[in-house]
Amino acid sequence: MKMPKMILFDYGQTLIAEEKFDGVKGTEAVLRYAVKNKYHLSAEQVYARANEINQEFGRFDPERRHLFQIEIPNTMFTPYLYESQGIEIGLSNAEIDTVFWDAAAPGRPTEGIKEFLEYLKSIGIRTGVISNICYAPSAVAKRINRLLPENAFEFIITSSNYIFRKPNKRIFDLALEKAQLQPDEVWYIGDQYECDVKGSLNAGLFPVWYIGTVDLPDTMEEGRSVDENILTVTDWDALRQRMER
Repeated sequence: MKMPKMILFDYGQTLIAEEKFDGVKGTEAVLRYAVKNKYHLSAEQVYARANEINQEFGRFDPERRHLFQIEIPNTMFTPYLYESQGIEIGLSNAEIDTVFWDAAAPGRPTEGIKEFLEYLKSIGIRTGVISNICYAPSAVAKRINRLLPENAFEFIITSSNYIFRKPNKRIFDLALEKAQLQPDEVWYIGDQYECDVKGSLNAGLFPVWYIGTVDLPDTMEEGRSVDENILTVTDWDALRQRMER
């Protein structure tokens, strides 16, 4: 392990801890902006259709999501979902994403992340974000900047904007090109073992597995283990201390 020139972060459950997802609540919030609901459908009915479509794609399957390496952005999914059911929403696609997301899965910064980002800034280590996420890039940037207003992220790369999902090497290569750095000069920190740890490792970056929001016993039951070749941390202060040593 050597000190990096840049650290890239995952978004969900790494930078921001999201509450348990409630798609019906998110759909209810969006339907408040409906200018037409031809069949008088409820949020439960609309969300049931969303689940039906997602199951056809194999989207969001927790056991297989690392195999799903091409993103279907909500800017494509949402218009079909609503318009195919005779519903018109008086918002842009990005606004729909923000309304839905804020109601379905509000978030807060993970404990100690603000202080850790400030520490990195103080010692001159650059930062950025790579996220597997279907929400509009502008909605993602808006949430991150609202919850972490002092961040110095040079870029926020979302699969919704750049096609590829981690662990696909191409999305890490894109970040390296933007940063103008070599893989061994960059760390990647995330909570998902297959997507974040193995993905960044295969791309040549140094992986840090952040398990501060992970139910590790369940992870172990799935056949995953803490690899001695990667750095595993439970909190941001412990990582800071490790870096200082």
